[in-house]
Amino acid sequence: MINEMYKDMTGKGSVIREFFTYANKKAAEIGAENIYNFSIGNPSVPTPKEFTDGLIKMLETKNPVALHGYSPSLGIDSTREAVAVSLNKRFGMNYTKDEIFMTTGAAGAIAHAIRCVVKDGDEVITFAPYFPEYVPYVTGTGAKLTIVPADIDTFQINFEEFEKALNPNVQAVLINSPNNPSGIVYSTDTIKKLAAILVKKQEEYGHDIYLISDEPYREIVFTGTDAPFVSAFYDNSICCYSFSKSVSLPGERIGYVAVNPACKDAKLIVLMCGQISRFTGHNCPPSLIQLGIENILYTTSDLSVYEKNKEILYKELTRIGYHVVEPGGTFYMFPRTPISDANEFCWKAAKEYNLIIVPGDSFNCPGHFRISYCVTTDMVEKSIPLFEKLYNSYN
Repeated sequence: MINEMYKDMTGKGSVIREFFTYANKKAAEIGAENIYNFSIGNPSVPTPKEFTDGLIKMLETKNPVALHGYSPSLGIDSTREAVAVSLNKRFGMNYTKDEIFMTTGAAGAIAHAIRCVVKDGDEVITFAPYFPEYVPYVTGTGAKLTIVPADIDTFQINFEEFEKALNPNVQAVLINSPNNPSGIVYSTDTIKKLAAILVKKQEEYGHDIYLISDEPYREIVFTGTDAPFVSAFYDNSICCYSFSKSVSLPGERIGYVAVNPACKDAKLIVLMCGQISRFTGHNCPPSLIQLGIENILYTTSDLSVYEKNKEILYKELTRIGYHVVEPGGTFYMFPRTPISDANEFCWKAAKEYNLIIVPGDSFNCPGHFRISYCVTTDMVEKSIPLFEKLYNSYN
């Protein structure tokens, strides 16, 4: 008999993908140039030349049997060592390769990290708005995901509600900064306050509470934004990183788990990740791509277009009348909808104005919509009159 849980999930697909599919279908009818597709976070700038050149050089000069062979279960040693050194140089940490586990993007990193520190019946807390895939990442372990409501005026952590949610069953807290979908970056003060609460609660409950930090947008931070390295402020922290956004490699599925060396079981957690892979069929990202990212640990793609697009959208949408909390990073913006039903608003935008935006309900923040502005600046500028017509249709 088939698994009923996964059967039920087939009827509850991603809202993001639903709007993305609609956009592609509509583009085939009227031309892609007539669709303003802000639905999905697919980077719009090329990967650094160093990455491509490095791959070409390896393909031309290295033994193909060795180059395309299986990597060790924890990842290639030289890659793990290079990642550790880069984190130490950039953030003043003291990682070794033994605290690094190579993964298939941040999704693979989070899935492994959660399985390391929770079991059936445990509880994980996260903060709205959050990436919808956190639900299967957590519930797939048998744990419960508890959502702290958003502070919609700042999108910083709602500490009052967080402290209400804390209880002895909580084993981990999952955060995402810079944040998808709001674009907000948790400040140093926010992270320090969060860490202090967790230290106190660990003592009160008599067990560790792990801070799992989802950081695929860590390098996309705008001028003047305070963007702390989360693991520097809390010992029991696990960083989950992806190269998908910073160097435009979403299709290559490459990332890592970095367990804070100050964590009591840091090296053991990495070894556990290798065992978890046996249950999930993860079996490491491709050897070629692991070796390739060694060349780009200190660089990024040209990310400047994202800040330029943000400036245009924030200025123009607030002028029109939308309420927007200004993003500090990423390539997302999360305005309020002028009506309470964000789904109705977003479908009207799509069907009447060819504006493809995503309702905030799936991020557990109704009354908002996400704009993914990893697109050309020309498209952003041409979309402004449509956003204005859409807003004025309600006002």
